[in-house]
Amino acid sequence: MRVEIKVPELGDSGGEEASVSFWYYDPGEKIEKDEDLVELLTDKAAFNITAPASGTLLEAGVGEGDTVKSGDLLGVMESEEPA
Repeated sequence: MRVEIKVPELGDSGGEEASVSFWYYDPGEKIEKDEDLVELLTDKAAFNITAPASGTLLEAGVGEGDTVKSGDLLGVMESEEPA
């Protein structure tokens, strides 16, 4: 099952936009559910997006330094369990 990883609502975390600080995993690597996957930075905070399921990261749709908004697609992973 393909699982999309999206930017959550940023709300109180610092406005409408965030920048991708770094990815903890590269495409092709296995990851467990709830492990840190990517760090985002806003004007007010740094926070991590965790893996919604266990599986393999297929692609990182945005690169380090890219700007993203709530709802944007960060990447895609393949999982055998529902997210």
